[in-house]
Amino acid sequence: MLITAAHVLAGPDLHAVADGAVLVREGVLAGVGPRAEVERQARPDEPRLDFPAGTVLPGLIDAHVHLCFDAGPDPVTTLQEQDDEVLFAAMAGRARQLLGVGVTTARDLGDRGGLAVRLAQDIREGSAVGPRLVSATVPVTPPGGHCWFLGGEVSGPEEVRRLVRRNAEAGAKVIKVMETGGGLTKGGAQSWETQFSEEELAALVDEAHRAGLPVAAHAHGADGITAAVAAGVDSIEHCTWMTADGFEVRQDVLDQIVRRNIYVCPTVSPNWRMLPRFFGAERAEAMFDAVRRTAEAGVRLIAGTDAGVQRAGFDGLPSSLTFYEHLGLPNDRILAMATTEAARALALDETTGQLTPGYSADILVVNGDPLTDLGALQSVGAVIAAGRRYDLSANT
Repeated sequence: MLITAAHVLAGPDLHAVADGAVLVREGVLAGVGPRAEVERQARPDEPRLDFPAGTVLPGLIDAHVHLCFDAGPDPVTTLQEQDDEVLFAAMAGRARQLLGVGVTTARDLGDRGGLAVRLAQDIREGSAVGPRLVSATVPVTPPGGHCWFLGGEVSGPEEVRRLVRRNAEAGAKVIKVMETGGGLTKGGAQSWETQFSEEELAALVDEAHRAGLPVAAHAHGADGITAAVAAGVDSIEHCTWMTADGFEVRQDVLDQIVRRNIYVCPTVSPNWRMLPRFFGAERAEAMFDAVRRTAEAGVRLIAGTDAGVQRAGFDGLPSSLTFYEHLGLPNDRILAMATTEAARALALDETTGQLTPGYSADILVVNGDPLTDLGALQSVGAVIAAGRRYDLSANT
């Protein structure tokens, strides 16, 4: 398959190639560069797609989703009312929604019964349609802790270690720990409250790293963020710097995050513009400012939506990215957060996240130029995942 367009965002630096092309063979990128150069490599019988006003870029990566939730007003109750087979079918439909907006890789950070691992296998084998899935399986939480209903309740360092080992054996590619509470769990710890002792968190990180798995820490509270950084986690999810009284961005902890190359996924809702209505203008601006300060400190940010929780649909990553534009981040950095940087965070940077020969043919074509207009991401022309073109009409 030969794809030609006005621009191709190529290589690990997403540099723009004018009048460019990519060549796909057997699910892999065989050629990337100027049209004339790549066309010479194409055979006469290979299918051709031309987007004279479009841009070809790597498929997007949503680094924080929950396929087990339905993004409705009460996703937990909906989940609890479904048996595994009904839930699995619903998760498959949500995976198709992700792919429909150009997400060709997604990291699922907590589901029930390892269903996301099962779905990932079906997608690889071609019996289901969706993005490449990196699954955490069951998130680790204390008794009655945040998302306890997913089945990952543990107490004490030994139980923590055993659950990490079980998750690894079940096919987890990342370990998710609920270091603080969260609003999704009724009656649980508050979002700013820590849930694990220093010993438990250290045991979790040690056991995960022994298994060769990174650790993603759900951490809203400033104290929980501090503890997660000290324990040596690999990414911090949400990272809102909450306290009982407001927000407290700790510069010394930010410096450690940068020094240790810890990734931060702010999990911005696609409906971020509505936050002042829900939280009040002053509180929402404080939340926005915390992300702005984190970005300005040089932290390696990656894109994620928390898709599945209330009001966070699976088609929302392009809308979510406009939040960073609002903060003043340049478009090239924003695109990297959802492609090259996210691939590095997910340990997939030798497989996907860039248009380079030899990489998986995970491709998004949009109408327009997202380097000058980020809104172009919401005008999808074509989606190719692992070399297979997705039928966009199937997602409408």
